[in-house]
Amino acid sequence: MSRPLDILVQEMRVITQLRKVAAVLSWDQETHMPANSAKARADQLALIISLAHSRFTGAEFRSSLGLLVDLKTGQVDAASLTADQVRMVEMTWRDWRRAKALPVDFIGKLARLTSEAQGVWQLAREKNRYDLFAPYLERIFEMKRQEADHLGYSGEPYDALLDNYEPDATAAQITALFDRLRPVLVDMVSRIGVDSGNGRTALLEQKFDLDQQWEFGLQVLRDMGYDMSRGRQDRSAHPFTTDFHPSDVRITTRLSETDLPMGLFSSIHEGGHALYEQGLNEAHFGTPLCEPISLGIHESQSRLWENYVARSRAFWSWYFPQLQERFPEQLSGASVDDFYAAINVVSPSLIRAEADEVTYNLHIMVRFDLERALLNKELEVSALPTAWSEKMQSYLGIKPRTDSDGLLQDIHWSLGALGYFPTYTLGNLYGRQIYAAADSQIHDLEGRIAKGDLKTLREWLRENIHIIGRARTAEELLVSLTGEPLSAEPFIAYLEEKYGQLYPQLKKSRPSMVGENNGR
Repeated sequence: MSRPLDILVQEMRVITQLRKVAAVLSWDQETHMPANSAKARADQLALIISLAHSRFTGAEFRSSLGLLVDLKTGQVDAASLTADQVRMVEMTWRDWRRAKALPVDFIGKLARLTSEAQGVWQLAREKNRYDLFAPYLERIFEMKRQEADHLGYSGEPYDALLDNYEPDATAAQITALFDRLRPVLVDMVSRIGVDSGNGRTALLEQKFDLDQQWEFGLQVLRDMGYDMSRGRQDRSAHPFTTDFHPSDVRITTRLSETDLPMGLFSSIHEGGHALYEQGLNEAHFGTPLCEPISLGIHESQSRLWENYVARSRAFWSWYFPQLQERFPEQLSGASVDDFYAAINVVSPSLIRAEADEVTYNLHIMVRFDLERALLNKELEVSALPTAWSEKMQSYLGIKPRTDSDGLLQDIHWSLGALGYFPTYTLGNLYGRQIYAAADSQIHDLEGRIAKGDLKTLREWLRENIHIIGRARTAEELLVSLTGEPLSAEPFIAYLEEKYGQLYPQLKKSRPSMVGENNGR
């Protein structure tokens, strides 16, 4: 490396370590922290996050960055840098430009607010008391409006917040994708029918020992290539993945004695995230070359493993006999086809994290519509429960019984993660195209999965996605792997093929949808 770049990287690593200290505190808050420690933890997090922000936006970092890039235009002096180093500096300037737009006192205040809000959200969810959380939600949305104003935007405030998670994406682009998907999904749900289980799920409506569930989940994670010497699994109210370094990537899950799929698919989903983080190039730790491209690409990894691998018939042709050995009383009389049908039942449900592949994205659309309306002051926080019920009824044909099953189910708003939800659907779309690329390049991928070989896919993902960090944008990555930009069409085709086999009524001709062939 050139001397100026070496100095910049050293400073970036210090800043990253401060951020990872905050991540450790947040992980502990969600897993082991005593209930009455929330106020002290909020102060600790606010201090660490403010220190990292101050250092990143301070004079010393500005001086180091200015030796490599024009701070006004982002034009990099590439004379002595490789292509990857140029991209590293470009991405660093991009992050710096956004960070310096946010005052340090604002960062500390927001960190303290969201840390406190997480504890209040948990209590409100447990007690089904939206009134406890509403004042915090009001303050969070107000601060996020201020954040959008600080960052600036050319379209609408939501664009500035979405850019935190999916760089360069806009609310208009998300809306176009959702407008393409929504009528197709609503039509599929309508034709399948609300009461679609028809006894298929009875197999899963039994008691499954929690210890055996835990051990089976760990077995699958190891088979996927999740390195337990550089990671661990714990339990939390809301499953998540956190990373402190590629050598320390941790996941959580939640188990239920009467809901076998919940814990298993949560572990596999978070395992997909963790493989991405463990696969980053630690030689570049602290720089954008050791960071995920975007939350949509990150989600593509978790959804790829959870749905395109672990909900496939090939996967269970290998793992179902092993699951039967752990639960002989519950599963000995069932076939792999019985189990495959049970875990792929389509039925509108209240909980996003447990939704099937057909209805899942409708949950995301509910959240996108509402948080956008709240941000634009088109909806009051006090009116959110009613608006939530109306959207659920419109998109999924059901309404929540309680706020705990409705707007209090997700942790994201308490974290201040506005603009995050669309990345889940982007992940489903990216993931479908990425899996198709892997299938075309790996000889007999489905046959390998059917023999319990999951590591071949993991290695392909590591080589083609994980290791490159942010050396490419999401669009560049997708086009390089698939030859095509992001599109809803491969995902729609996948759903129609898979669920057309499970639900014969879907094979009947589908009515054309407005805008269906307009290329959006």
